[in-house]
Amino acid sequence: MAAYAVRDMEADLQIDERRSIPGEELWFTASRAGGPGGQHVNTSSTRVTLRWSLDTSSVLDDALRAKLKLRLGGRVNLEGEFSVSADGERSQMANREAARERMAALIRGALVEQKKRRPTRPTRGSQERRVDEKKKRGAVKRERRSDES
Repeated sequence: MAAYAVRDMEADLQIDERRSIPGEELWFTASRAGGPGGQHVNTSSTRVTLRWSLDTSSVLDDALRAKLKLRLGGRVNLEGEFSVSADGERSQMANREAARERMAALIRGALVEQKKRRPTRPTRGSQERRVDEKKKRGAVKRERRSDES
């Protein structure tokens, strides 16, 4: 069955208190979902795929676009579209809402600033344990060598 694409003109997708994606930039595609469901699943296009083009989006600057592409990785295709699918519900509208929520959560997670790792020095105790373990291991190997010769 051929899928069809529809723009989501309903509402903007709220990411956080400062950012939202305009509804005109979101595309829904409906297709038949797999799995159990009997006659209903064989006749209804309930799986929903939500797409958003990072390359043509008006709400992203170049730095943010590059950051999202890097963090979202495998979910962004060669055309620069970020897509999310949902097929857990029996109705297309419920899957649409689930896809919107999932997309917002993934984008929110990708925008979180990672803490800078501060390198720490090994403690004196850990250094001593490491050296003691090396000495024990060396002694075991030395004993084996003297037995075999």
